[in-house]
Amino acid sequence: MRTLSKCQEMDNSSNISHIMQAMHNRPVSPPPRRLTLIPGLGVGVLASSTAAIFILFAQHAGAPSIVIAAYRLTIASLILAPLALTRYRSELGGLRRSQWVLVLLSGTFLAVHFASWITSLEYTSVASSVVLVSTTPLWVALLSPLVLRERLSPAALLGMLLALIGGAVVALSDACAWQAGRVDCPTLHTFFNGQAVVGDLLALFGAWMASGYMLVGRRVRSSLELVPYIFIVYSMAAVVLITIMFGAREKPVGYSPSVFFWFVLLALIPQLVGHSTYNWALKYLPASFVAVTLLGEPIGSTLLAFLIFQQSPGWIKILGGVLILAGIYLASRTRNQS
Repeated sequence: MRTLSKCQEMDNSSNISHIMQAMHNRPVSPPPRRLTLIPGLGVGVLASSTAAIFILFAQHAGAPSIVIAAYRLTIASLILAPLALTRYRSELGGLRRSQWVLVLLSGTFLAVHFASWITSLEYTSVASSVVLVSTTPLWVALLSPLVLRERLSPAALLGMLLALIGGAVVALSDACAWQAGRVDCPTLHTFFNGQAVVGDLLALFGAWMASGYMLVGRRVRSSLELVPYIFIVYSMAAVVLITIMFGAREKPVGYSPSVFFWFVLLALIPQLVGHSTYNWALKYLPASFVAVTLLGEPIGSTLLAFLIFQQSPGWIKILGGVLILAGIYLASRTRNQS
């Protein structure tokens, strides 16, 4: 009898552990096939590539950068709200205080990322802005040893050096010109006062903020499903951006209908399709692999800018972009192997 009782207790304990594990890992849906993941990431890259173009159209129609960012995240959050607040209400209600703190910090990073990057498009070209903001995987790899206790290989350090050199080349291409077989650059004082360089620095700052968003959000994403995760982060970012908007004394109304048309497209395509696709893939693929796919954004955005705005990058900027992309790819690849 004692042996039977012990067996029953072991069975009950085993059943309880299985139930708890199932509850922790819900929903228990099978992962998508590789043939679905890769084209899905391709769709995300194409969707994200349209962001710079939509932003330029909204800016040309008279919308300030911070207003564009605020509307982009606010509309995306409102679209997600019905689904998140109905199907995922219990998961949202079960968040711990520490998780809310991390989500708030992650949303703040995302908000500042959008505010600085969108503003950069007012000062520099689409190619420079998108290439520099796409250095996010590089800075994630650089900060990982400090935040996540991950070591960097010599190849990763080489990749960072290549990307930094490429960033300097891209910045110089906006201030310098090739004349009579030599590079003609302005004085140091004039260089740092140029509008293009200000835009390049804003885009780079946007990459740093996106890196913080990714590093802080990794822990939260591991314990949250896609919809509640992006709903909370997008909503937090929207609140921060709206606060910045009113602090800058920008008005949220009084724009033409075409401006709100671009706002909606920004929320639907590059935000809900593009960014959400990346977050979806992170559940099934290594973060470094997903980060490598971001390197397709500069190509798509530059091509669209050439077709629509006739912004053709010079060979110096192309060289800098190649160095940046090669450096990010090398750093991300070695980080994945480690």
